[in-house]
Formats: sequence, C-alpha cells, structure tokens
Amino acid sequence: MKGGHALVTGAAGFIGSHLTERLLAEGVRVTGVDCFTEYYEAALKRRNLEAAQRSAAFSLLELDLGRDDLARLPDVTVVFHQAAQPGVRASWGREFGSYVHHNVLATQRLLERYRGAALERFVYASSSSVYGEAERYPTSEDAMPRPVSPYGVTKLAGEHLAFLYGRSFGMPVAALRYFTVYGPRQRPDMAFHRFCRALWLGEPLVVYGDGRQSRDFTYIDDAIEANVRAWSRAGPQAVYNVGGGSQVEVLEAIAVLERACGVKAKLDFKPLPPGDPPRTRADASRLEADLGYVPAVPIERGLEAEAEWTRGLYARSGR
Repeated sequence: MKGGHALVTGAAGFIGSHLTERLLAEGVRVTGVDCFTEYYEAALKRRNLEAAQRSAAFSLLELDLGRDDLARLPDVTVVFHQAAQPGVRASWGREFGSYVHHNVLATQRLLERYRGAALERFVYASSSSVYGEAERYPTSEDAMPRPVSPYGVTKLAGEHLAFLYGRSFGMPVAALRYFTVYGPRQRPDMAFHRFCRALWLGEPLVVYGDGRQSRDFTYIDDAIEANVRAWSRAGPQAVYNVGGGSQVEVLEAIAVLERACGVKAKLDFKPLPPGDPPRTRADASRLEADLGYVPAVPIERGLEAEAEWTRGLYARSGR
C-alpha cells in the first residue's frame, strides 16, 4: 500500500479522520475533503484532524461536494467517500433536503468527477440502515434493502448511484455497509457518546424504547481495516457488511459503560422514535471470504476505549 494518493471525503469526521491517519501511517498521501456542516460542533471535527495536519503528506480542501466546483479535486489513486449527512432521527421532515444534498447529489457529483479516471477503487461508505427491519438475522448482503428512515433511503440511493457508475463506466466500486461504528471520536449524537457524556457529568442517561433493542456494534479500528482492505482486495462492484460480531442489547452496553466509567447510570426512558429498527446483526462472511478479515475488537474493550476518550474530552472542555 505504500505510495499512492487517496482522497478521503468527510475527512474531519469520526471514521474519516481515523482512516486518514491510518493511510498516512501506511505511507499514502491523503487529500481530505470536508465542508464542516453544522450537524455538530465544527471545533470537534477540527480537533479530529490535528494529528493528520502535522503530516506533510496531508492536505485539506474545504468544499461542499454537492455545490462547489469539483475540478478542484486532484487526480488520485483511490477515493474513500465517507462524507454524508448522518443521523436517522434528524432525517425526517424539513431536514430531508440536507440529506438529499449531502448523501445523494454529492455522491453523484463525486462519481462524475472521477468517471473515466484511473482509479484503483472508489469505496463508498454505506450503512446497515439500508436494511431497515431485515427479513432475517444475521443479515447478508443479498437481503432485500428496506430502509425505515429517510437517512437509510439516501444511503441506499448513493449505493445505487455508485454501482450504476460501476456498471456503466467500469468504475471499480465497492460499498461498505457499516453496522453501528463506535469508539474514540464518535459523533456527539450517537448513543455511546451520549451515554458516556451523561455518566461523566452525572446527568440522566436517555434511553429510547425499553433498552432491549440490540445492535451489531463495530469498533472503529475494524471499520478502518475493512476500508484499507477494500482498496486492494474488493471484488468487482462488491458490497460488504462491516459488522463487529458484538451484538448486544442497549442495556447490556450501558452496563459495560457503567463499569468502565465507575459510575451508576440514572436512566431516563423515552419513546422509541420512528426509523430505529429493533435489531441489527451482520452476516460478515463475505468480508472474511473476499477481504480476509474478521473484526477483532470485542465490545468490552471497545467501550472502555470510548469511555476513556470521552472522559478526557469532557475534562478538557469543562462541560
């Protein structure tokens, strides 16, 4: 992998910043792209890039992929398209236009920019949200996508666009369907970050539903490894579930965080909002067969790492 030039969109985000650092460590030159939307605090995203910006092999372009002139983007060896408007719950109602802009239009324009380019791979960051309430568990990539949120609809639309360009123009496309990625730098709106913040600050910990819903959680290092391997090993027009093999109920995860933080949670149960499936579980056998990888970080170790990161974050900020 040493050498080459990677474009990482959403480079200041949770997954994008970790991926950027991994690529730089592997000797890859990286151009990062981010438009620093107002979805969450821009200062947190800029902090995510502090290590990368100390490298002479990293450069950052601040532009909106759905609006700005993409001729500014360099010719590269590989594109990792991590940028998206995130969040299932926020995708309803008047905010849907932002999801169309950042998840669908931006993807189409990026594909147009690199159509005909000599790419080794265009890796599209998709989501388990495309499955919705899946027809079977564990869920394989062959299951019928049935999103139950507008966010899931836009991520599936991005997938369709990527594979359309792959079939029509021979672009070497791969899609990674992430199953609830967590770990240090996780977005503030995501459950484990919210839980940790509440524990450290002694605030009520909001749980949607009864807490018995379960998720297949994937530690950030495992998600990054899947991206790196997809660059060189993915099959033509391939889609992969990136699941951590750590399916636990929400209340079980809270118990792990209580032990990691040494704090007893004060739970505040709220009604389950629309768009949240009761269960996710990945069949990640294709990831192992094609990319030679099995996610390696157990939930206890991953949550301990996130708890430690959030402790440092809120101790520094004084919040």
